Amino acid sequence: MSAPTRPSLLHDFFLLFLLFCGGAGEAEVPPPQNVTMVTLNTHYVLSWEWEPSAAESHAVTFTMQYVGRHELKYKKNPKWITVCNQTAARSCDLTPFNLHYLGIFALRVRASVDGRHSDWEQLEFCPDKEAALGPPSSVALAPAGSDLDVVVTNPLSSQNTSMKLLVPDLYYRLEYWERPADGQASAHKLLRINTTMVTLPDLKAWTWYCVMVQTRYDYYGKFSDFTAPHCMQTEGPIPWWKVFLYFLGSLLFFFLFVLVVFYGSFRCCKTIKDYLNPSDQLPPHLKKYLCSAPSSDTPRLLTPDSESELLCKGVTVCPLPAVLEIHISPPEGLSAPPEGLDPNSRHSRQDSSSSGDSGVYSSGGSSAPQQLAYAGSEDGFKGSFDPERVNLLEMAAGLKSRPVVVDEGVVDVCV
Repeated sequence: MSAPTRPSLLHDFFLLFLLFCGGAGEAEVPPPQNVTMVTLNTHYVLSWEWEPSAAESHAVTFTMQYVGRHELKYKKNPKWITVCNQTAARSCDLTPFNLHYLGIFALRVRASVDGRHSDWEQLEFCPDKEAALGPPSSVALAPAGSDLDVVVTNPLSSQNTSMKLLVPDLYYRLEYWERPADGQASAHKLLRINTTMVTLPDLKAWTWYCVMVQTRYDYYGKFSDFTAPHCMQTEGPIPWWKVFLYFLGSLLFFFLFVLVVFYGSFRCCKTIKDYLNPSDQLPPHLKKYLCSAPSSDTPRLLTPDSESELLCKGVTVCPLPAVLEIHISPPEGLSAPPEGLDPNSRHSRQDSSSSGDSGVYSSGGSSAPQQLAYAGSEDGFKGSFDPERVNLLEMAAGLKSRPVVVDEGVVDVCV
């Protein structure tokens, strides 16, 4: 009986040796260390550390899986869901898998080097209990007279939905204080609000106030960081001196506006006039004649503003005077001169009409010689007969006359 037992003992010893060697080879790869969850609202990232030897650090990869804790507890073969497979990163993002906020999950991660695997490093994760809350996504201030309205926007999940839907007991802690002008610290006041809008009471008019808001969840004692301070000045009744300054400012603005409009219109009209004026297009050697003095002998171009036209206020057109015809008989048709007169001279007699005015008149087309004589004294002749008038009449009749000679009361018209 002893003979057949020896081979069996040797066989068992050999199998144990192989198992021991295989287990020792598997245990050579260390597992990840310091496995933690980095969370904010519904953003979940599993991170870890690994510090192997320098020879193995360049070829190491990691695999991360998760499963619901109820499956791990009540199922013999739970189905692990692989999130990151053979990744070289030291973290794995679970956000795209939309883990239920009220669920509990088992997470595990292991390292692999050249086909060898480390042990699984495992932890449990409950988002409702362990996920951190973020601050409000935005805070806005609006003046409400001497008070301030604060509008808070709920923090958002990874699906851009309000965290108020996942955490109904969520509320905000509001801290506000007066911002002094001298830079000294002032007392902070705290206010708990369950809504997204609140009015800060008992504030001073025309005073600067700053506000910070924090998200809180008391069931698990979770709270977020405060938001950055938001500051705004309150309003109130407008002082009379401000109204007066606003009125003066509006008057000054209106005056400057009207002045600019008038000046711009004047400059535009002047520019258009200078552009359309033809004198500006003349050569320089012709422009100087336009500016020469009127009494200068230099020829000038007439402009619309010529002095000759400016001096003429009006022109009156008078009718032409009646032209008196003087018919002079030829020498041979003249009668003998009266006594006392020179026979070599031709006489013209001035006949008086009923009016008593003396002058030269027409004989009505008669071909008989007409003589002009003077009946009266020498003084009367001089008073009624004007040599210049005779010359004008002769010029009006188109005659070429010679000077009129007055000799002892007789007027000789020489042709």
